[in-house]
Amino acid sequence: MTQQPQWGINLSRYFIIPQRVILAIMGFLAILNAYTMRVCLSQAITVLVIKKNVTDEDSDVAICEPDELDDGVSSGGEYDWSEELQGLILSSFYIGYIVTHIPGGLLAEKFGGKWTLGLGILSTAAFTMLTPLAIQQGGSDWLIVSRVLMGLGEGTTFPALSVLLAAWVPANERGKLGALVLGGGQVGTIMGNMLSGVFLDSYDWPFVFYFFGGLGVVWFVIFVFLCYSDPASHPFIKPSEKEYLAKEIGTIGRNESLPPTPWKAILTNLPMFALVSAQIGHDWGFYIMVTDLPKYMADVLQFSIKANGLYSSLPYVMMWIVSVGSGFVADWMIRKGIMSTTNTRKVMTGLAAFGPAIFMVSASYAGCDRVLVVILFTICMGLMGAYYAGMKLSPLDMSPNYAGTLMAITNGIGAITGVITPYLVGVMTPNASLLEWRTVFWVAFGVLCVTAVVYCLWASGEVQPFNNAPIQPRSMDFEAEERKTTAFKEPEYNDSSTGVQKRMERSS
Repeated sequence: MTQQPQWGINLSRYFIIPQRVILAIMGFLAILNAYTMRVCLSQAITVLVIKKNVTDEDSDVAICEPDELDDGVSSGGEYDWSEELQGLILSSFYIGYIVTHIPGGLLAEKFGGKWTLGLGILSTAAFTMLTPLAIQQGGSDWLIVSRVLMGLGEGTTFPALSVLLAAWVPANERGKLGALVLGGGQVGTIMGNMLSGVFLDSYDWPFVFYFFGGLGVVWFVIFVFLCYSDPASHPFIKPSEKEYLAKEIGTIGRNESLPPTPWKAILTNLPMFALVSAQIGHDWGFYIMVTDLPKYMADVLQFSIKANGLYSSLPYVMMWIVSVGSGFVADWMIRKGIMSTTNTRKVMTGLAAFGPAIFMVSASYAGCDRVLVVILFTICMGLMGAYYAGMKLSPLDMSPNYAGTLMAITNGIGAITGVITPYLVGVMTPNASLLEWRTVFWVAFGVLCVTAVVYCLWASGEVQPFNNAPIQPRSMDFEAEERKTTAFKEPEYNDSSTGVQKRMERSS
């Protein structure tokens, strides 16, 4: 490692907030931007397509009467897309999203997460801003292509962030900072739904894509200046913070010094199967809500576009509050010894699966009682926020060195549900009736419960054996420089409790 530049040392004096907190904030904003760009189409599609006027004289639960408090329910747009085609359009994002998960994790582990994350968000922003052109010039076909390309860029987000968190966040801060970062998904969904509703009510629909894509570009410029892949490469981190992180986390090797990914050990690991199971359950329920809740609000409850944006966002306000709060609670429980890391993750994951399963189905039995439906969906998604102090942090617990690969595998497999669920919803709800939607929620109930049981039986919050491969320092020049400037001799050992190499300093 080359010597730290002088300008970087001076610049560190202007940063009051620790760099690991700045990284967490920028990680939060990365996911926030990713989700706004991802979900804005779910609102926009309600004004793009010709609206169905479903009636069923033999059933009193087909659709609801328009809310008289609304300014009026939109009659829709000019595109005659079937429910099945709409499902395919909404699911197409996840086709690309799946593809870049594992490559993104591998690249982030080998070269660091900064550019893997940054360029992924930038490319997603570019294709978001090109979406109106794709719709106007090519209709549904080119819209599907643009969504696939957006997914390719965004697929690196979670694997790269896992690598960054493993390099920057000590274990005793992982719950709160990890939940803060991952909470960007809820805040992004809130902003994506709420602002999309406002913009679609006031402006032409292309404005939504230009606005959120532009925010992604602004984030990229700020992120490239402020954030780095690890403390050792950061040019203006305070020495005290750098020493603290070296003591708490150790040195995670990059480039040629990182041993090959132990694929066989990872793919045959029972807690890994449990983690994948929980991810499938979470994503099944989450993607139904993120992708299709605005359609439910518009087609069944007959909300106006502005009301749709507001009421579709409320569940994610509660989800974000619970995700951050549960992170603090989980850290406190582990720190005080009330529960082990493993049991804490299981309790949070169980709460985040069984609770939403019950309230999701209950909402479908509330019929056209709009207030009760919104309350039940809000509780449903609020409880789902506990996932972020549960199974979402398991990759960091199980393998700090290969957290990116574990997150890539689990999030990539889970994202397959993002392809399946919107299309399946379109197939299952050809008439967009309440009875058809009730079946959708019962299927989600079964998936959430079964996958949570598997996780609670076999999950682990302990470092797994495949993490313990020898890790070498990134550069011997850096080691030599440290020895020149300190009066300490630094023998190395492999801490069995974390599997990450640390240094013990003792007076010479």
